[in-house]
Amino acid sequence: MKFLGMEKVRDGKYLKNYELSYENKAGKLKKYEMVSRRDLSGPQDLGQKVSGVSIVAFRDDKLLLLREFRMSINREIFNLCAGMIEGQESIQDCIARELYEETGLSVKRLIALLPPSYAAVGFSDTRTYIAFVEAEGTIADNTSENEQIQARFYGREEVRALLKTEAFSSRSQMAAFYFAAGFRPQAD
Repeated sequence: MKFLGMEKVRDGKYLKNYELSYENKAGKLKKYEMVSRRDLSGPQDLGQKVSGVSIVAFRDDKLLLLREFRMSINREIFNLCAGMIEGQESIQDCIARELYEETGLSVKRLIALLPPSYAAVGFSDTRTYIAFVEAEGTIADNTSENEQIQARFYGREEVRALLKTEAFSSRSQMAAFYFAAGFRPQAD
């Protein structure tokens, strides 16, 4: 694949739409649509900045899952606590803020922080951290009027049952599967 160019086709409030041009392996022009959370000045910017975090939180051998309404699919699904880094915020501050905003909980201990990974390579250059934390406090709804989130801790048997019948985001499904199978990360 040979990169030929890129053009911003829409500048939304949260997502920037780009059209990338490539010469495919057969020598033909290929147009590819993608979105980014950032303004990109050229191909050197693709996938370079970290946008946010997904948080896998535990308390007393239970996994925190959010049941939330997602407009893009017009339904509720199970998801992880997650969000975007704001301004010059550190990743640790982002983790604490997002966990509190979406659940009312606080970070008791950061268990592990994985290096940034790509969240949706089929259509976006978004990179996010995955944080494993031990949470504490009382669950409370601190969400904006544009979010509908119900946070709860689930035991392994409950998670096994949910995996058979409920819709999940990809990352939350993987975290739930490994949790149900007995996995729990240890601090480095």
